[in-house]
Amino acid sequence: MTPTLRTERLLLEPYAPEDEEDFVALFQDTRMSRWMGDGPSTEEEDRALFGRVFTKVYAQDLFAVWAVRRDGRLVGHAEIKRTDTVDGHEIIYALAPTAWGSGLGTELARAVVAHGFDTLGLDEVHATVAAANEASLNLLDRMGFAYVRDIEEDDGSTTRVLTLSR
Repeated sequence: MTPTLRTERLLLEPYAPEDEEDFVALFQDTRMSRWMGDGPSTEEEDRALFGRVFTKVYAQDLFAVWAVRRDGRLVGHAEIKRTDTVDGHEIIYALAPTAWGSGLGTELARAVVAHGFDTLGLDEVHATVAAANEASLNLLDRMGFAYVRDIEEDDGSTTRVLTLSR
């Protein structure tokens, strides 16, 4: 079950069905979605993804997926889940561009990492970040994540694997 988490300025809670339009708008903003998964998706694909959060992830209690809110408004998305890419748990976080540059990314990432360590009992958490995503790489560096290796993607891009140990 995805728990509710609170930081100084953010509320991380499970999505509600009425979040669909805001979720789709968030993921349709290519300034953010270009760094997520395989990059921007169609609106139809984002709606299907939102549906799977309920029909698969929440229904089968697969991993934690959060709607990230500030002052009641959806401003981001976060997850922590097992992944074979790093043989462990990976954090995923994203903020709407309107929330960039105010320290909310660090606040969000710290909350997800703390959940991994304190609630899930992990000894380490991982992040996979596009090598071109300097803002996220800098954020993780400030948090103490260490470079592990690069993954060369099929499209020629590079993904960095980073790890933070307890």
